[in-house]
Amino acid sequence: MLMSQAWRRLAHKTSAAGLASTLVVFVGAILAMAAPAQAAAVDPLKLTYKCTGGYLAADSVIVTATPPQTVAPSATATIEWTFPAMTATKAITAQTAVTTAGGDLTVTGGTPATLKGAGSGTATAVAANATYTPPKMTASVSVTATTGGNLVLTPVTTASTTLLTITVGTEATTCTYVSAAPTSVSIPVQTGGGGGTGDDVVAYTCVAGTAGAEDAVDIKVVMTPPTSATTNVDASITWTGAIQSTGDPLTAPVGFPTTSPKMFVTVKSTGGGTPATATGEGTLTGVTAGSDILTLPTVTVKIKPTTAGTVSLTAGDISFGTSSTSPSIKCTAPTTGLKAYTFTVTAGTASPTATTTSSTPKPTNTKTATVTITPTSTKKTSQTPKAGADTGAGGEMGPDGRLFILTGGALIGAAAVGGLVIRRRSIKG
Repeated sequence: MLMSQAWRRLAHKTSAAGLASTLVVFVGAILAMAAPAQAAAVDPLKLTYKCTGGYLAADSVIVTATPPQTVAPSATATIEWTFPAMTATKAITAQTAVTTAGGDLTVTGGTPATLKGAGSGTATAVAANATYTPPKMTASVSVTATTGGNLVLTPVTTASTTLLTITVGTEATTCTYVSAAPTSVSIPVQTGGGGGTGDDVVAYTCVAGTAGAEDAVDIKVVMTPPTSATTNVDASITWTGAIQSTGDPLTAPVGFPTTSPKMFVTVKSTGGGTPATATGEGTLTGVTAGSDILTLPTVTVKIKPTTAGTVSLTAGDISFGTSSTSPSIKCTAPTTGLKAYTFTVTAGTASPTATTTSSTPKPTNTKTATVTITPTSTKKTSQTPKAGADTGAGGEMGPDGRLFILTGGALIGAAAVGGLVIRRRSIKG
């Protein structure tokens, strides 16, 4: 009997555990089916070339072509080609002009039909057999594919054709196509697509001083616009930036200010009666001359819309130093392929109008008069009722006291009667 009850309890526990496990699996399956599918990341193209002649030569040069992760219908997308460090076959003089062109791609779902990158920069002094990194190339494509379609980029595979040139000064290095991986990339076309190189990455061209070398610096810019805004009131935009490893480093030049250096951020704006640009500033920390700037501060940019509507924001230029007008480093943003951030402006109160008031006080006429009050009599008198004794002023002092005595007596009598009644009942009972 005891064994039977034990087995019965064990069976109940096992059944309950099984039901609980089944419920967990069932709920997990529902959540898995309900979770939205994560879009696959778009891999960059790895284009391999063989380069000969000029200042540079290599049997295998891998150039990376980075497309955006998504694009919007009818938008402009920017493709960016970056070079690895290459060995210079002979010394390159500082400030030598360097241009790059090529990296041909065929385009499906956009125009032009064939895309060719282009870049330019100024070389620093490079000794023979030292490494040198050519400036990046960029090109823009207009999206013709509709929402739900794809913008497809495919490398031109004609090996006998020169598809890439790197010109240092007047001497050109020619590079022919060898292979590519992957063989093509498809960028989803969807509403709200970012454009640019990646959703928020901006390809800046940074120059130290007024005649420094150009660096191609990639900065991921994210702007957070206000959730609500009204006319004639400052709207605050939060700007954050992160320097990417895909471009050149951002190096503080010689003479970079050591005391509270600042970063000045410009935001471009259209719509809502806003100014074309607005600027905010933040303080850099841990930066010295000759070191790389690794961390950028968060900056608040304020902009005042004057009319109701939609405001569109895009990334603008960035300056570093003590002044935005004479910076130590100036980074220029591209004019196309930038992600737009928007917010809505509702009508608020009109700007207050000035009220004209007179500053001269009006005189106040004051008249002083002296009044002398003379008492008519100082003798105190008392009134005596007619045909009565001299009782003073009692008749005019309020209710007669006899009324209170009579009322009190009646209450005492009522209490006595009540007490007797209660006592008689208690005796009888």
